[in-house]
Amino acid sequence: MMFYPLNRLFHLFILAVALAMPLTLSAQTRALPDFVELAEKQSPSVVNISTVQNGRGKAAVNGFPMDPSDPAFEIFRRFFPQQPGGQQPQQENRSLGSGFILSTDGYVMTNAHVIDGADEVTVKLLDKREFRAKVIGADKRTDVALLKIEASGLPAVRLGDSNQLKPGEWVVAIGSPFGFEHSVTAGIVSAKGRALPQENYVPFIQTDVAINPGNSGGPLFNLRGEVVGINSQIFSRSGGFMGISFAIPIDLAMDIQQQLRTRGRASHGRMGVSIQEVTRDMAEAFGLSKAGGALVNSIEPNGPAARAGIEPGDVILRFDGKPITASAELPRMVGLMKPGTRAQVEIWRKGQARTLTVTIGEFQDERVTAAKGPSRGVAEATNSRLG
Repeated sequence: MMFYPLNRLFHLFILAVALAMPLTLSAQTRALPDFVELAEKQSPSVVNISTVQNGRGKAAVNGFPMDPSDPAFEIFRRFFPQQPGGQQPQQENRSLGSGFILSTDGYVMTNAHVIDGADEVTVKLLDKREFRAKVIGADKRTDVALLKIEASGLPAVRLGDSNQLKPGEWVVAIGSPFGFEHSVTAGIVSAKGRALPQENYVPFIQTDVAINPGNSGGPLFNLRGEVVGINSQIFSRSGGFMGISFAIPIDLAMDIQQQLRTRGRASHGRMGVSIQEVTRDMAEAFGLSKAGGALVNSIEPNGPAARAGIEPGDVILRFDGKPITASAELPRMVGLMKPGTRAQVEIWRKGQARTLTVTIGEFQDERVTAAKGPSRGVAEATNSRLG
């Protein structure tokens, strides 16, 4: 056995640490993601989308647009006559967003709100080519739109599985924030299955990827370069990025686009109920072991739920075999079901569980069939759709 003076032991320790540091730093460097290759390979499949909405029923008095049906229009016209040769052009509204090439023959996906009300839609590629796009269909409820441009041999994206995403996983967005084309930002998945106020049909992917106006409709990639979501909204008190953004899962978006491609529209299921969250106090009063499910407030007369025997005061515990842990989950489950489908609904009524069968109806208009308050944590801010 050999003994060393303390000062020599200290020097040996320092030497060992110094020798180990390059290896440790090298390992850390290798562990960090490299987005360069991903950005180079995937940017050609990301497009810039601009739209034009021509003014309808508008006139201008000395450059000030006015509606001729407005009572003040005649007064302005008399006292501020048109200057000679001053024919005013029709007013136009232009918006800017992003999208991505879904197939080599020219199908492009974006957000429905990006092209909402547009008379002209232009798709611009990374190589600066521009194409006038045809709107195949748009679904406002899920904010998914499908476009078609007349081109071939285009660089299409690869699709991933959004169900396999996990919180903490790295993701990358490519888009045109504020018109800065093909900007690349990165972050992690913060959470999955987020419900937002007035957004009943989408289990959003929450990320901390920097997203701003113009990113809307652009793709969210995983590190394998696969599209796992469509960037759609941000959480903001100022209108700008504040560290929380939301994307539509690509699995849901692909189901909607298939309906848009084949029928030009997407259908959504409905039950005809108004619901609310079940609190802990409510659960105790109902005799439930824990808070959960969706409390039925009211029933649409002769609607799908009424015909199935569901009554006000029932607590819906399971739908189509899946447990309802929060009331916000029910509209999403129902809305994504094909109308005409028969589903088993487990309810809690007067201290007993029972199972009913409901035939899912179809939404025909903008009626709200599921009322719920804002999700905790977003009640005081604005969830802004980008564009």
